[in-house]
Amino acid sequence: MLRSRISEALKAAMKAKEAIALSTVRLIQAALKDRDIAARSKGNMNGIGDEEILSMLQSMIKQRRDSIELYEKGGRPELADREAQEIDIIEGFLPAQMDDAAVDAALKAVIHELEAASMKDMGRVMAALKERYAGSMDFTKASALVKAKLSGN
Repeated sequence: MLRSRISEALKAAMKAKEAIALSTVRLIQAALKDRDIAARSKGNMNGIGDEEILSMLQSMIKQRRDSIELYEKGGRPELADREAQEIDIIEGFLPAQMDDAAVDAALKAVIHELEAASMKDMGRVMAALKERYAGSMDFTKASALVKAKLSGN
């Protein structure tokens, strides 16, 4: 389903002659094609699934946020603005992000369910969160919160 949304977005950007949207969606499709080729070499002839596509999109957003920071430090606000526009376009393919209260509730539920008590359990907790909330949770923030909860802070 996500693949078809990306294809439709490409067509819409072409018809509307939106240069940034068009180039961003093409970058998404190129990254998707690369991941599909890698998956085929591992025996998955259908390419990657929606969960992996969501993960790929989140990593693309993270890369752009890092770039924005560097561009702002380097005095290149026009490039930072373009990266921000690309983030907006990529985020359009992601499900709605969980707010802080929902993330906290999800963390508490998973920690309780898995009976996680120490930092040794962090890997299991993060794996469960990624399985259940792919695309809708910022796992960088979640990781820091899980670490704080499991270390007793």
